[in-house]
Amino acid sequence: IRPVVNMSVVTQVKISFILFGILGVDEKSQVLTTFIWESLEWQNEFTVWDQEECGVEWIAVARNLLWVPDIVINEFMEKNLAPSVPYTYLHSSGLVYDGLPVRVVSSCSLNIYLFPFDIQRCTFTFNSYIHLSDAVQLELVGTDQDIFQASINKMATMGEWQLVGIKSEKVVVPTLEGSTYDELRFFVSVRRHSTMYVVNLLIPSCFLITVDLFSFILPIQSIDRSLFKMTLVLGYTVFLLSTNDLLPNTGNTIPLINVFLSLCLTMMVTSLMETIFITNLLRGSAHYTAPPRWMKAFVLRFLGRLVGLPPKPEPQEHLVFKNPDTREMADVPTESKGNETTERKATLKEAETLQVLKNLSRDLQAIHRHVVQQLKGSPSSEDWIQIGLIIDRLLFIFYIFFTSVSFVSIIIIWVA
Repeated sequence: IRPVVNMSVVTQVKISFILFGILGVDEKSQVLTTFIWESLEWQNEFTVWDQEECGVEWIAVARNLLWVPDIVINEFMEKNLAPSVPYTYLHSSGLVYDGLPVRVVSSCSLNIYLFPFDIQRCTFTFNSYIHLSDAVQLELVGTDQDIFQASINKMATMGEWQLVGIKSEKVVVPTLEGSTYDELRFFVSVRRHSTMYVVNLLIPSCFLITVDLFSFILPIQSIDRSLFKMTLVLGYTVFLLSTNDLLPNTGNTIPLINVFLSLCLTMMVTSLMETIFITNLLRGSAHYTAPPRWMKAFVLRFLGRLVGLPPKPEPQEHLVFKNPDTREMADVPTESKGNETTERKATLKEAETLQVLKNLSRDLQAIHRHVVQQLKGSPSSEDWIQIGLIIDRLLFIFYIFFTSVSFVSIIIIWVA
């Protein structure tokens, strides 16, 4: 029975603990594994002796020989695997001190949205299993700061977690029958060490997205930019597969870091699709019809000036040079022309030679015009190439803007 002479007397059980180690957090199972030193104190009115007469102040008594309060942790999920302590300590005044190690595997509602910069707040609820408030009442030994400071000083292992605070409160919970029972709740706050995840996940992702951003500087006319971007996408996909074990596995919420990594992959794939589209415009424009007039007016004039690629000036008309011999012949008087005609008629061979030279000159000019046209391309092809360059510059600006806004927003959410 409860160790009181009068059953109307309430037994005050004083509770305290020291958090000795944080063994791990399982996000998928939503449990926190810790190792604590639990200490209970209560008064036993049947075990009182005179210290001076007996000559001893404390004695160790087998636990099964004394009444021990049925204090449990409501969040307990597994059997206590800590070493058992068979004794309790008994003072001459009747004070009983019971200290034992407990390996606590407790349920905890984990919010990993801010992973790896998350702070988890788990609860340890101590209460009597069958005794109500009129029989057993719970009290806290010391203060929250004492428990927290003692835990920091005695902490043996924390793994990837850091203890940041311990708060407590006493709650009187009513029952359906109209009675009440006491609960002593401890709120344990732990913060995840984020250095490993920043170095292994965030920094490589930022480096790859930066390389993809600067790949827009490559001249797309002379370098196949799509192969470079495709290599980046493939490398980033392999990187995500190799680091998948570092990410938390849970179906409750999607961590913000998953959004960040998916955003990086989406931006790379979008950049690759844009490069394919622009390459098609630049390389296959010779087979396209002339762009519509509204497209030329909007893209070439408006968007071109907006992104810093104004339309090219209209090419000047080719100057036609007349044969100087013709001009000299025009300045010669009529009598001289007649004499020259007479002389040319006399020398038929010279006239035939001159005709061959004229035909050769016309052929060379035709070849020259054809070569220049092949080098410059058709006017419609030049327009499509200019449109492709303007769209590429515009999408590059959108890429920078969207990436900057997204990254700054995610950083603000993490920091706040």
